[in-house]
Amino acid sequence: MYAKVIIEYATKELDKTFIYHVPLAMQEIIRVGMKVKVPFGHKSIYGFVLELLNDVNTEYEIKEIESIVDPDFFLNAELLKIADYLCESTLCPKITALQTLLPSSFKAKGQKSNYNYYETIIKLKPQVDVTTIKEQIKRYPGQLAIILKLEKEKAINQKLINGSSLKTLLNKNIVIAEKVQKYRINKTRGEKVKRKLTDEQEVAFQKIMGSLGQAKTFLLYGITGSGKTIVYLELIKEVLKRGQTALLLVPEILLTTQIIQTFYQEFGSQVAILHSGLSEGEKHDEYLKIQRGEVSMVVGTRSAIFAPLNNLGIIIIDEEHSSTYKQDNTPKYQAKDIASFRSTYHHCPLVLGSATPTLESKARADKGVFELVALTKRVGDAILPKVTIVDMAEEMKNKERVLSRVLQAKIKDRLAKKEQIILLLNRRGYATFVNCSNCGYTYKCPNCDITLTYHASNNNLICHYCGYLTKKEKLCPNCHEEALNYLGLGTEKLEEYMHKNFPEAQVLRMDQDTTTKKGAHERLIRDFQEEKYDILIGTQMVSKGLNFPKVTLVGVINADTSLNIPDFRSSENTFQLLNQVAGRSGRSNLPGEVIIQTFNPDNYVMDCVLKNSYDAFYNQEMRIRHSLKYPPYYYLIGVKVVGKDYAKTLTEAKKVKEYLTKEVSKDTIVLGPTTALILKFNNEYRFQIIIKYKFDAKLKMVLKDIDKMYALRNDVYIDIDINPSRI
Repeated sequence: MYAKVIIEYATKELDKTFIYHVPLAMQEIIRVGMKVKVPFGHKSIYGFVLELLNDVNTEYEIKEIESIVDPDFFLNAELLKIADYLCESTLCPKITALQTLLPSSFKAKGQKSNYNYYETIIKLKPQVDVTTIKEQIKRYPGQLAIILKLEKEKAINQKLINGSSLKTLLNKNIVIAEKVQKYRINKTRGEKVKRKLTDEQEVAFQKIMGSLGQAKTFLLYGITGSGKTIVYLELIKEVLKRGQTALLLVPEILLTTQIIQTFYQEFGSQVAILHSGLSEGEKHDEYLKIQRGEVSMVVGTRSAIFAPLNNLGIIIIDEEHSSTYKQDNTPKYQAKDIASFRSTYHHCPLVLGSATPTLESKARADKGVFELVALTKRVGDAILPKVTIVDMAEEMKNKERVLSRVLQAKIKDRLAKKEQIILLLNRRGYATFVNCSNCGYTYKCPNCDITLTYHASNNNLICHYCGYLTKKEKLCPNCHEEALNYLGLGTEKLEEYMHKNFPEAQVLRMDQDTTTKKGAHERLIRDFQEEKYDILIGTQMVSKGLNFPKVTLVGVINADTSLNIPDFRSSENTFQLLNQVAGRSGRSNLPGEVIIQTFNPDNYVMDCVLKNSYDAFYNQEMRIRHSLKYPPYYYLIGVKVVGKDYAKTLTEAKKVKEYLTKEVSKDTIVLGPTTALILKFNNEYRFQIIIKYKFDAKLKMVLKDIDKMYALRNDVYIDIDINPSRI
């Protein structure tokens, strides 16, 4: 017997299978999808078995598989098909696709750690006469206590038993110690909350319920606070009753925290969670639970789309508009596309939920490709918050640079009423750049074409792209004068401002800097939920999905941050962000209010947010997209040509553009090359070519050819992004 093995090296020149002989002792055990250790050159490496053969015809010497890494673990048929789909849709190497499906502990590589976690359990030895034993040890109270406890409880964790007495019982062969594999995360079901669906929720529930067993996609378009999560819960409950499994994706770890509480309460140990906030050991445990069929549903972020659930009955993607569902690194997959693939594979419905759906999703719903289900009313007595747009150009005349006068007054009012406030500033750090007023020197990243952000808490200057970090000195490094200015506003500086101007308020900051420690998300959310803090300052992570009943005021400090980014989705991203964060206000019977500070009060995006009109925004933006030939009217592909030498990289980018223009169909538009948004990134120069097309049968093959042309180059490489979330 022989096996075709894809090895762990993710280089394009080795993107193929290698044939190995299967030793006789392994032939009854080995199966497709298993991880194996094989000889390669002068080393032993790892790989996955992709095919088993009875015979091969080759002139090369065939080496033997050295070992099967874990006979209980293998990639099932569906995961192998997903890997094929990833390769085809993102043009990535096969091993890269396979590794993407798995947590670190299961990838094809040498593992330095054993991620399995064990506890030692003490039990009475079978057939022991307990009455006789008790009589023999009655003079030894420590030993007797252990026997009495075991007689009652049958098994006890070794950590809970006295050491010397236990050692004596083990030596006497009265008790035995067993190592038992344990999971690090174990949740029990809480007290169920009785919920009654509103009329709109019931209609949505019944519509989607009617499609169980069919590969059908629904767009659940529900305004903020309309109770989409409750619809998800009821749908999953019904799926689980039918003996099937369910998968729920959320865009941020932060959202997982509140949603997981709801699902643990309802389903307890039937739930597994998968997100990057877990330790490698916790991910290992959760993946094992799923693979072994010990859980019925998975809640997680983007990579949870690959959870090896069998018999899927429903897939739900919450906040489907979020850009976090698109992977930035190779393979540059879109989780919604994988969800659609799995929906077809399992013949189950896919539900995309959002208060601000992407234009592509809404357009598909309008065409009947997706079925639109709408929730137009907030649950209970809650009404939509009142939105006020403030022109900061006018406020600047009154020297109000951070908070407008109206927002300051509203904050004081809410603090007096003991209500809570959320302030959104989508920029972390203290100052966005530091320069010298004496000589004009500006701190820049030596690896990237970008200024460094100052973080006052640790006196660091950081590049938020490549991670470069340096300490800030008191004097300018160029002219050695004490003349440094801290320009731009970040969440850290805003927190300092709030402490200074509202000393009576308890202020909490939630951004990437304050949530790096394990469990920080949960702790911060819990503290704010328990009203230990009056004001929550945060980046976009506080804009989606969170539910705080006492929040009655939301302030957006600089609404233009995302609007000014040179990207065709900037208006859409801004509308989504502002609409979503506005939805955090007034979610109970207390009326909510939203103050949006902007230097562009006449922009149509601000007008649509003011009127809370997604439809008005959608219609206006669709007209712009149509005239400029952007999605959903055209598909996009971004091709970056990347290299360390500016001139050589630009020359190659022009060659790629010429080749594309010559080979693609005449209706396909090829633009560029232009410099990428960040020209220099991590000491590499990047030039971008944009391809716009409706249908081009040759295009995928042309891209594969270009990819192959540069596969062996070490001076320049090609980075292809199909349907990029931003360009």
